[in-house]
Amino acid sequence: MKLLRAALIVLRKDLQIELRTGEVVVTTALFASLVTVIASLSFYIDEKSARLVAPGVLWTAVAFSGVLAMGRSWSRERDHDVLRGLLLSPIPRSAIYIGKSIGTVLFLAIVEVVLVLEVAVLFNLDLAPIIGSLAALLALGTIGFAATGNLFAAMGTRTSARDMVLAVALFPVISPALLCGVVATRELLLGAPVSELWSWLRIMGAFDLAFITAGMLLFEPLVCD
Repeated sequence: MKLLRAALIVLRKDLQIELRTGEVVVTTALFASLVTVIASLSFYIDEKSARLVAPGVLWTAVAFSGVLAMGRSWSRERDHDVLRGLLLSPIPRSAIYIGKSIGTVLFLAIVEVVLVLEVAVLFNLDLAPIIGSLAALLALGTIGFAATGNLFAAMGTRTSARDMVLAVALFPVISPALLCGVVATRELLLGAPVSELWSWLRIMGAFDLAFITAGMLLFEPLVCD
């Protein structure tokens, strides 16, 4: 079975479950909204401070909600012994990783739409002129985050402390990409032209490529006996 077709099967399974239950997107969106509201009440002072603080709030909410989403997604595979069935099925092991990663990107994209609207309202920011550049930054960050997080989440299915393994192991690894996202978003809000953001975009793109490749190569040894 071709890799892409198998990945789409895994993705369709996750989407069908989510459409019936809504547990990942709804829970993640509520948690991310709570983080954003608390941060806005704690750090918002004036328009100048908002442009400095809002990028960190946005990316922190994305990171925390992403860990929650991936942890819950892989928990379903473990609790119902679905992962064993996927590993026994005649599909490439890397297709499971790709399908789960694409699903995470889609789930987080929905959450990020809500977050961007909330950040714009709570921090009194006009994001319309930069929405295209901001979307590109979030897309690159989300892809790398999902590629890295799903690899560690899959590894965590083999231990009872899976949530702790995911959080403790993931954040040090993704911190360079998160820092790039925060700095680039801050520069964007402060009026920097898009041409000045290319260095950050290239770093995030290289991070994405490196961890997608690593995930495809390492996924099978991590989850198979």
